[in-house]
This record gives sequence, structure tokens and C-alpha cells, in this order.
Amino acid sequence: MGLFDGIFSAEQGITEVTLSPGEAFAAICLVAIASDGYLSEQEGREMTMLLSRMQLFRSYSNDVMQRLMDKLMSVLKHQGPSTLINLAKTSLPKDLRPTAFALATDLVLVDGTVTAQEQAFLDDLYRILEIPGDTALQIVQVMTIKNRG
Repeated sequence: MGLFDGIFSAEQGITEVTLSPGEAFAAICLVAIASDGYLSEQEGREMTMLLSRMQLFRSYSNDVMQRLMDKLMSVLKHQGPSTLINLAKTSLPKDLRPTAFALATDLVLVDGTVTAQEQAFLDDLYRILEIPGDTALQIVQVMTIKNRG
């Protein structure tokens, strides 16, 4: 560490960020909906609605969920999607990784089209989360069927 690292990092607004398991799960979903390069309010509302149905988020009030999203959006904006995904991986319990991948896949497929960026994101995500390929393939197949109609 250099003599001035602390000063310049503070000036640039870069701080060490840690995520709770819930924040990590939501971070993966946020990066999924932004993976096509566009993040709409509708996608954000849909993601929040899906998360609110999960046991992990049952105790989150609207205010807590909004602060969580603000924190994640700040990290996404200032440090990028790769940093946010890597932070999420370190905080997300292994047993929730396939669930996070499934929800991310669902969010990518919900609009009926999959861009090349979204496909590349899902391909990278299952590897980053260390999900076996056959499990990831099953998840994508089921979510494709779910979003077909």
C-alpha cells in the first residue's frame, strides 16, 4: 500500500464494500437485469417483486429494500458489474448459488429475448458461482419453458 492510497481512495469514493447474503443475492439479480446494457424501472420493480416473495427477504420492509438497491446501484455504477458479482460470490452461501442463478436466468428471460450480452453473462455466472454445468443447463431449460408462454 502506498503512502497516499488512503487519501486518493477516499477522495474517489472508493471504500471496501461487504455484502450480506441478501444483498449478495440481490446483487446477482441486479447485474442480470443490467447485463443487456439497459436497466429499466420496470425490470427493477419486477426484480424487487420476485425477491420479496423469497423467504430470505420476507422481513425486508420497502425502505430496507430501497436502501439495499441504492447500495447495490452505487457499487454497480462506481465499481462495475464484475466487482459486484465477485463481492456477491464471497457473501452468498453455497446452497443459495443455484437459486440465485435460477432467479437471474428468470429475470434475463422474462422479456422473451436473450441478447448476446445476456447469454454471455449467464455463461459466466454459472462458472463464477461454481454451479455444475448440468445443473446450470437444467435451470436454463426450465426457465426457458417457464417464460415461453
